[in-house]
Amino acid sequence: MTLILPHIKRLTPYALGDLPPEGSGVIKLNQNESPYPPSPLVLEALRTLGEEELRRYPDAHCVQLRAALSQLHGVKDEQVFCGNGSSEIISLIVKGFIGPNRRLALPDPSFSLYHTVAASYQASSIAVPMRSDFTVDTDLLISSGADAIVLVNPNAPTGHLLPLEEVERLVSRFPGLVVIDEAYIDFADPGATAIPQVDRYPNVIVVRTFSKAYALCGARVGYCIATEPLIAALEKSKDIYNINAISRKLAVAALEDREYTARTVAAVKATRDSFIAELRSLGFDVMPSQTNFVLCTPPAGAGKPDAREWYRRLLERNIYVRHFEHPRLADKLRISIGTDEEMAAVTAVLRGLLG
Repeated sequence: MTLILPHIKRLTPYALGDLPPEGSGVIKLNQNESPYPPSPLVLEALRTLGEEELRRYPDAHCVQLRAALSQLHGVKDEQVFCGNGSSEIISLIVKGFIGPNRRLALPDPSFSLYHTVAASYQASSIAVPMRSDFTVDTDLLISSGADAIVLVNPNAPTGHLLPLEEVERLVSRFPGLVVIDEAYIDFADPGATAIPQVDRYPNVIVVRTFSKAYALCGARVGYCIATEPLIAALEKSKDIYNINAISRKLAVAALEDREYTARTVAAVKATRDSFIAELRSLGFDVMPSQTNFVLCTPPAGAGKPDAREWYRRLLERNIYVRHFEHPRLADKLRISIGTDEEMAAVTAVLRGLLG
């Protein structure tokens, strides 16, 4: 008798970037984290935590956080679901709305966690190739034969943003569920979010996270916005206390300091644009980015290192970036945006390696 289900035995786990030793003083640019601390209001909330946050069970329905998010986005409280990071929400969506023997399609390359989660619930995932310029082919997604579509927008790891009119064209023509993962939307041009489409199209779920713009990766808080029936279904299928009281309190505090978030996001975008210009001056081919990272191709030519070698040489110098084995990404590096000082240090190392 086997104790592990066959489909779990076959599962390929999601591949994380290299994790440097804590306190090692490296430049860590491989997980798209914020280079800035959370809001001072978040740090103050952390300092003023009382014994009740630890002794009592947390609010299972996240009433205060849902109210703050509904006010932020102009929707009803009942249209907001809060999860233990957006990764929990992704799992609940696949478990509750797709499930065994049904098909999930997403552009390729994109956030590979969706393939892993689909396989864990015995659903099939279809990798729909992007165009040669790494833009999303919505017609191919619609005609893929899938029961549901995932659109990471802006996309990871390419950084490309599908225009809102193209998103609406997709959701209006596809009869099944459309999950729009907006983890990086705060770094995109204004007006790019699909949240207003939730009230027009009952098949849309928009997924968000506190990890990127709010600098709360370690707190593990995500949320999604959808119609009330879809949110009610997620509430029924979640763990009872899926967000701890401490993380919930920190997320509420982060939402109270929108000015700070706007400043740090603007700083990341400005650093991103400057770093792109620096990379291009060094001969790197850089894809346009609407995120807090860039995807770039190192200069090619006889005697020049390939992307994997660039990755290795940067790692030797305590600079952590990301290299993927995906066939269409193998000649590229993904570099998260750090502080101006960190990106200047990276640029100096790249220039030195080029000789």
